[in-house]
Amino acid sequence: MRIRDTDETSEATLNLAPMIDVVFLLLIFFMVATTFVEKEKEMSVDLPLADSGAAVDHPAEEIVINLTADGRILVGGVETDRDGLLETLQRAARRDAETPVTIRGDKRAYHEQVVGVMDVCRLAGLTNLGLMTLDS
Repeated sequence: MRIRDTDETSEATLNLAPMIDVVFLLLIFFMVATTFVEKEKEMSVDLPLADSGAAVDHPAEEIVINLTADGRILVGGVETDRDGLLETLQRAARRDAETPVTIRGDKRAYHEQVVGVMDVCRLAGLTNLGLMTLDS
């Protein structure tokens, strides 16, 4: 049997294949575990900033109303008018009067339009309202 001399220099090699496998497995895990489409982010509404904003976990039965800069009202990605919004909210109020409603009003939307949506919510019997903003 041959014994190596300590004078011989041997070059250490690093096998990267196991590390690459682990990185790919982590990548696949996070891709599967992540939700790519969120209901409230489907519409391109430019939200205003607020210093007191905080992240909120939204329950599944929450109603998200998007109000665009040009005054269009969208619920669940479907455009509706004031009467259609009232019908939708009344159906939700009959199921549960405490159904949370989040209004995502574009920062360029008129205050009158946001108040109009809030008024429709109140007429439908829903009082658990929230306005969505971005944390500054």
